[in-house]
Amino acid sequence: MPHLDAAFNYARWLTKSDQDAEDVVQDAAVRALRFFSSLRNDDARAWLLTIVRNTWYARFSKAGHAEQHAVGDDMKDERPDEQLDPEALVIQQQAVARVHRAIEELPVDFREVVVLRELEGLSYKEIAAVIGTPIGTVMSRLARARERLLAVLDPESTMGGADELS
Repeated sequence: MPHLDAAFNYARWLTKSDQDAEDVVQDAAVRALRFFSSLRNDDARAWLLTIVRNTWYARFSKAGHAEQHAVGDDMKDERPDEQLDPEALVIQQQAVARVHRAIEELPVDFREVVVLRELEGLSYKEIAAVIGTPIGTVMSRLARARERLLAVLDPESTMGGADELS
């Protein structure tokens, strides 16, 4: 199953927990193997991510359980970057952590389209297939998610030029 890394990454963003993501991916992999004959086209990645999503919803969305998981520190990117000096590295790590926190704060409908598009590189058509909505809905959710992220990450840009009035 060549797409397990993508499945785990997507599940981790949905569940906000490595342990839960592992459980979801394991269940999804079992389902994918059991229903492999239902794969109708060549897009196995989108098909598997759809199974991951459906598995997550079946497992965790009941009673708001999906949003109650603690965010682990394992989401931090602590790989050394030898091209950056220590100060620049700390600034970069803080920026990455800030973006991760902002993504985690998004409602799940927005978070999943951002993860699938920006982190997994799926096309709008593939995202629509994974989440079971029209492409227009994907585009709308992605635009609104990006607006929310911009508002959180750069609040001055959403103030409408308040500095110009001073």
